[in-house]
Amino acid sequence: MYDGFYNLNKKPFQLSPDSDFFFNSDIHRRALTYMNYGLTQGEGFIVITGKPGTGKTMLVKQLVNSLDKNKITLGIMVSSQVGADDLLKVIAATFSLSYEGEDKATLLARIERFFIDQAMVGKKVLMIVDEAQNLPKDSLEELRMLSNFEMSGKPLFQTFLIGQKQLGETLFLPEMEQLRQRIVATCQLKPFDVQETKNYILFRLEKAGWQHAPQFEEDVFVVICTYTHGIPRRINALCDRVLLFGYLEELQAISLDVIQKVITDIEEESSLMMDEFQDNLEALPAKSSPNSALEQRIAALEKIVATLRQALTGH
Repeated sequence: MYDGFYNLNKKPFQLSPDSDFFFNSDIHRRALTYMNYGLTQGEGFIVITGKPGTGKTMLVKQLVNSLDKNKITLGIMVSSQVGADDLLKVIAATFSLSYEGEDKATLLARIERFFIDQAMVGKKVLMIVDEAQNLPKDSLEELRMLSNFEMSGKPLFQTFLIGQKQLGETLFLPEMEQLRQRIVATCQLKPFDVQETKNYILFRLEKAGWQHAPQFEEDVFVVICTYTHGIPRRINALCDRVLLFGYLEELQAISLDVIQKVITDIEEESSLMMDEFQDNLEALPAKSSPNSALEQRIAALEKIVATLRQALTGH
């Protein structure tokens, strides 16, 4: 669509993470440095946190692409509410180890044997846990216990925890003291300021083959940064709509008026969606019992409405 109109090689603001579009901002460079430093240490935990959309998944992709697969055996787990016992099964499955019907002691022995086998051929075992804020405290403690496995005084297992800011809050609970002592480095990804927002937009455009058509006028970047709160995923969503609008209107320049028109359209659409969800909510019959499935459905709808309101207002 607009990529052809503007002679772009690909869509510059797609929402799905593409490592070709990794923007090495100051904070992302620091986080990547901490992760690589953690690898050189070969032990403990590296913790990366940030709001949704700040580039955590892209950061993980960048790290994974740089790993020497001959020296590191990598496992990636996208976390949910996984209890400690199930966590061992997930880890076993991640590394293609059998786990069905096994008790905890057998699983631990099998996992330790795997770690040792990898060390014998000169490989470290690294587990990257994405969305780690969803892990219960007992699962985090289980990961700490796995970090105790050693051979000849050298750790066999290392974990990188990637998650939203709730992860940091959990790690600072008094009962997580022992895990905190194993943390080698932490980094919190922060939103972009105006200059970084501008650099990010131009970087992605140039990566997509942009030849300055359309031209972005200088005053648009402040508004884009303010509206999106400098969060990369929100910047992508807004700029994608801006280029679509530019294509539909056959524009060769993106002005402040264009940005404001697109923002107004987005807010109106979000407001209509919120109204539709609210109407559906009010149309539901009264709850029959405190623990009914209907109550759960209502709660889910209320959560959706709250999420849409947050997306609209940024609060």
